Amino acid sequence: MNIMEIDGYKAKIQYDPELDEFRGEILGLNGGADFYGKDPATLRREFKASLAVFLEVCEEKGICPTKSYSGKFNLRIPPRLHSKISNRASAEDKSINQWVSEVLEHTVSE
Repeated sequence: MNIMEIDGYKAKIQYDPELDEFRGEILGLNGGADFYGKDPATLRREFKASLAVFLEVCEEKGICPTKSYSGKFNLRIPPRLHSKISNRASAEDKSINQWVSEVLEHTVSE
């Protein structure tokens, strides 16, 4: 996965062939912040600089820098998969929500 982390903030890194550079996009912010670099050292330096500017502007404007999440989202899946998940959750004496939450937590754990 092309994720870079600095000070608890994560950024998705992608190659931009038009610029012949890597582009980083800081994730989970309450706004946009990106940065560019030709190599990992430059990306880290630019990540720190872009993040610092973003956090400074948020502080000046009294804005929370990170997105807030409700903990709820809708998911549409095929009925057959829904049935399989329900059966699996029941077999483990769990609700569908609890079972899916555990599967997702295991999947994204680092």
